[in-house]
Amino acid sequence: MQRHHHGYTWLGSGFELHRDGPRRDTHPTFSGNPLPPLEVAHWLLKPAAQVRGTWFEPGAALEWYAGQVLPHQGAFVSEWERVTAPVLIGAARERLLAGDDVVGGWWLAGQRFLSVSLVACSPHRARPEFRCPAPAG
Repeated sequence: MQRHHHGYTWLGSGFELHRDGPRRDTHPTFSGNPLPPLEVAHWLLKPAAQVRGTWFEPGAALEWYAGQVLPHQGAFVSEWERVTAPVLIGAARERLLAGDDVVGGWWLAGQRFLSVSLVACSPHRARPEFRCPAPAG
């Protein structure tokens, strides 16, 4: 199968994010909760319903990624991150072209956290034994 990327997002309470038990693949609630896993490749172990999209073309994946991040840019707690978000998104293109993951996380006003990930699949470089969670295409 051709290398591709699956997209995942999570927006929620920073307090939930600090509970790392449910973010571990060995935790009984791991599959059923939408929290970002502690290891990026573990997104691939989550149910297919958590996949927000699958892309074979880096440009389309990057467009989706930017579309998840930039609408929240004004709520980023860090001014530096507000200013540099477009630059970081542009730099993500090289990672996608190389078949690597692109992962971002931002603290937002109101103690919220935004996680946006593009996880390489077929196979994942760090975890080639992990199967894709959903049919690609």
